[in-house]
Amino acid sequence: MAYNLVPEAKQGLAKFKSQVATEMGVPFTDYNGDLTSKQCGSVGGEMVKRMVEQYESGLK
Repeated sequence: MAYNLVPEAKQGLAKFKSQVATEMGVPFTDYNGDLTSKQCGSVGGEMVKRMVEQYESGLK
């Protein structure tokens, strides 16, 4: 079970995940059981990559 440290961020993260998945051509829906682990992992990895880049650009 996933816990959100900031519950208010849940909707924003869902929107971000959907945006990244769409850009990558991964068909995310309410049910993602038909997707491969590689597809899901690639979306999660890209999300983390973008969040780190955003954070690092804020440090400059």
